[in-house]
Amino acid sequence: MKNKHVIDLLPDYLDHLLDAKQHAEVRQHLEVCKECTEHLKELELLLSAFRKEKMVRPGTTLKTRFDHMLEEEIKRNNKPVYPLNTRWLLPVLKIAAGIVILIGSFALGAYYQNIKSGNTIARLKETGQQYKQTAMLSLIESESASKRIQGIGYIEEFPDPDKKITTALIKRMESDPNTNVRLAAVHALEKFARSEAVKNAFVKALENETDPGVQIAVIHALVRIQEKKAVEPMQRILKQESTPPYVKKQIKALIPAIT
Repeated sequence: MKNKHVIDLLPDYLDHLLDAKQHAEVRQHLEVCKECTEHLKELELLLSAFRKEKMVRPGTTLKTRFDHMLEEEIKRNNKPVYPLNTRWLLPVLKIAAGIVILIGSFALGAYYQNIKSGNTIARLKETGQQYKQTAMLSLIESESASKRIQGIGYIEEFPDPDKKITTALIKRMESDPNTNVRLAAVHALEKFARSEAVKNAFVKALENETDPGVQIAVIHALVRIQEKKAVEPMQRILKQESTPPYVKKQIKALIPAIT
């Protein structure tokens, strides 16, 4: 192991999930490898900062939806979900300049009471949001469906999300292999349905989605925002023999509201 980096083993090393032999080998490697040691320090700092972050509680309705979908995924996988497990945090370090973000995050938590300059406080708050965004995006890209749902649920932290977040949510809605994740993304994007990008994504999803539950969620979102471009794909869905009767019933009941 001397000549190989152990970066991929660091999350399990911190969580004490390696066997005794592997743990000893990683520890020995860290004694001689500066690069892996730096990665370990960054991972420890990021984990510490994440545990100190206070999460804003989401609205009751949205939280109920996400909790329900999350419970389904946990039961399906028969595995507990540990929000603070370091396994998902390693991609964060690769995606973002984690140490830079952490410096701002620590400064915000440790020195907030002593800082009098409004501009400085504003900059620190912005850095904290960048950190949260990086964590959220990393969760959304997780291999675990339940973790992706958790990441989507953190949208309540961002009343005015930037393009990176909406793009990530749209990607999940359009192409995630898991139905519950796509449904969670639809519910999250509803909050920003006035955005042209989100409107167009809803219309596209309506045309391509095959799951009836997700179809109905998208239809309701489009009707709520009175999106005229949704009428044509709705009419096509009505004509398709493969469309379930209850989906057709929903469309027939709702389409007059936007025509």
